[in-house]
Amino acid sequence: MTATRTFDIVDIHPHVISDDTSRFPLAPLTGEQSAWSRERPVTRQGLLAAMDEAGIAQAALVQASTCYGHDNSYVADAVAAEPRRFAGVFSVDVLDAGAPAAIDHWLAQGLSGLRVFISGHTTAHNARLDDPRSFPAWQHASERGIPVCVQLRADGLPQLQVLLERFPDVRIVLDHFARPQLGGGAPYAAAAALFALARHPNLYMKWTTHNVRESAEGASTPQRFLRHAIDAFGAGRIAWGSNFPASAGSLGALLQEALAAASDLTPTERAAVFSGTARELYPALLGVKEAA
Repeated sequence: MTATRTFDIVDIHPHVISDDTSRFPLAPLTGEQSAWSRERPVTRQGLLAAMDEAGIAQAALVQASTCYGHDNSYVADAVAAEPRRFAGVFSVDVLDAGAPAAIDHWLAQGLSGLRVFISGHTTAHNARLDDPRSFPAWQHASERGIPVCVQLRADGLPQLQVLLERFPDVRIVLDHFARPQLGGGAPYAAAAALFALARHPNLYMKWTTHNVRESAEGASTPQRFLRHAIDAFGAGRIAWGSNFPASAGSLGALLQEALAAASDLTPTERAAVFSGTARELYPALLGVKEAA
């Protein structure tokens, strides 16, 4: 049964792709564009229409690194066009000496948070999250008070721990829960290293369509995984993200999958996961709340 929605919805992980390649040219990291951005791109206007149809109030747009690399111009354009509905998460080359200046540039363009992207279908390089060359960028993020999203897999969790301990004032948001192995079911022994990081109060989690679907495999259920995650991290450190359009399906369908997975949560927990945590991380979304 789908949970009754008595709160507005914020999507913390959609992507937008422009249909104007002259104004917003492709520049994917490593030179290989992601299949989803090529096969089912969604413009900012298309995302707004999908949000309205689904009943989603606001979104924190995440830079499509496998389409635009570190050129965040389209995300900035979308936020400038719809500041009541969108916040923006940008990407920079954190290994570059100019990263602090690049962070300031995109913050001045109206964006609200940084994303460090080192692990994905088209990122085959051997970058490390804990490379000391990145520390000036992390320190600058700390000084500017912005959250930093990271995308990595389970083998990168020790690197994440280094950053959690070295920069305890930075709110680090882990994309897709690092895609843990969940088929064994609760208590999710294969993901023990992930849940052990819950002791770090500056670690937040994006609970996305990947997690909803992957937690339905084997002995796991989406409801049980989410309950286990909230018991470990607290609802105030978990935020829902659709991963639209990278995850196949309409935005409304992805939301309904998540609401069904959250059907056992209390109203307070649901409100945190579906809007409260997102607005804590991205205060730009605290402005005008559109009716869901």
